[in-house]
Amino acid sequence: MVEKEYDVLIVGSGASGGMAAYILTQKGLKCLLLEAGALVDFQRQRTMKPVYELPYRGFGKPGKLPHVVQANEFNANQWVDEEQVPYTHDPKSPYNWVRVRMVGGKSLFWARMSYRLSDYEFKAKDHDGFGDNWPISYAELAPFYDRVDPIFRVTGRKEGLAQLPDSLFVEDKSPDGAALERIAASGKSRGMTVTKIRRSLGDGQFASSFNLLLPAAQATGNLTIVPNAVVRAVTTDKNTGKANGVSFVDRQSGRELHAKAKVVVLGASCLESTRILLNSKIANSSGVLGHYLHDQFYISNGVMGVMPEAKNGKAPRGLLGSAGYIPRFSNLKTKEKDFLRGYACDLYPGATPDAKYFPSWGAELDEQLKVHRGAGIGTTIMGEVLPRFENIVKLDPTVKDAWGIPVLNFQCRYTDNEFNMAKHAVDTISQVFKDAGFDVLNANDKMHPPGYSIHELGTCRMGDNPKTSVLNKWNQSHDVKNLFVMDGSSFVTGGTQNPTLTILALAMRASEYLAEQARKGAL
Repeated sequence: MVEKEYDVLIVGSGASGGMAAYILTQKGLKCLLLEAGALVDFQRQRTMKPVYELPYRGFGKPGKLPHVVQANEFNANQWVDEEQVPYTHDPKSPYNWVRVRMVGGKSLFWARMSYRLSDYEFKAKDHDGFGDNWPISYAELAPFYDRVDPIFRVTGRKEGLAQLPDSLFVEDKSPDGAALERIAASGKSRGMTVTKIRRSLGDGQFASSFNLLLPAAQATGNLTIVPNAVVRAVTTDKNTGKANGVSFVDRQSGRELHAKAKVVVLGASCLESTRILLNSKIANSSGVLGHYLHDQFYISNGVMGVMPEAKNGKAPRGLLGSAGYIPRFSNLKTKEKDFLRGYACDLYPGATPDAKYFPSWGAELDEQLKVHRGAGIGTTIMGEVLPRFENIVKLDPTVKDAWGIPVLNFQCRYTDNEFNMAKHAVDTISQVFKDAGFDVLNANDKMHPPGYSIHELGTCRMGDNPKTSVLNKWNQSHDVKNLFVMDGSSFVTGGTQNPTLTILALAMRASEYLAEQARKGAL
């Protein structure tokens, strides 16, 4: 394997790496895909265990995954071990970096929320004057969204919203329910729309590169997948400056190896691809590699509503219906004075409020929970985070992972724009609930730390100017023309939307460009 020179070497097997393999192998290019984790047979290797068989009774070993709030003892082995692959940050400015290393990457476990970006994101600077525009528009990416939708089978309802372009949906015909209809009516004067949550149905138990992209790529006979390959750096030819492969460590044996290729594609996830480039000491003539780290801030149950008529299990027929989604509605046609951009909100009628919301205990608490069971309206608020140069990842000068590779140090903070937006979101949604005739049991505008959304973006941004960006509009390095970075690190802005659908569309677009350039001998 290490002796052969491949047409393309792909690092990472998630959404971006999987899509690169899917497109490039169909174009006839011989591809080698390196994945840092294992190839898991989920049918044979995943089992259910009773909690009493687990050493920590489901809670997990203390300190093993301190930043992964999604982890418990049942799923602990699906996340990257932070003792084996640590990272650093100021204790006063935490960052939750959630990672998965196995074939399929994070696409195995994402929530499947599938939203397109709009020109409110691609041309954000034109709209409000902050930051930079993307070097592409929605119209340029729309044909690739159209091709990704049927592969992942995106479900939803057409709304015709400029800020949330419609997909080619598997139509969601489920009833909204009276609760969502009342919220829509009370929020209409504020410009709110309540629509369906847009999700990828996928095929079977997954909507992942693992089952939707990689099998088709392998069927071409043009893809070789090597699991347990921890990439250290991209290597370059000393004479031409072009990438000629990568150096990597076999995770199981510890052997240092090198793989050769004519073109290198990084799709290891935003921060891992950035870490590889920083360790490679290439593709950074602009000086912006690692800068502009952003995501979306999340507030879980920032507003917990209660439907009085649903208490004691007496919800009338037609009240609950399905979950809903409020797309961004602020700073579109009007301007807020305290923040730029906007936020979105998931709605979950029929939720049961957590015990922490009741100042009771014992029998009284049991009674409160019984009364409110299924009568709540849960929310998840997702706000756009402004990309700022000072939010940065760089190599830690002293800390290394289990294979001796320098790890990342994070310097990332939310600012007044995010805090003001969060308060506006909670206050506004609370009032909309009240206007709809619902009680507000709890309102909380405290955001999770940066990184919680698992939507890290922007550290290898694209742009037309090589002095202010790492990549061009085709996800191609300005400095090393046979190096491409196709994951979320290429984003210029992130909006409120889950980035996966956009990552897939960008990777498809970039891969088709790569294949054409390779055909012309231009790389």
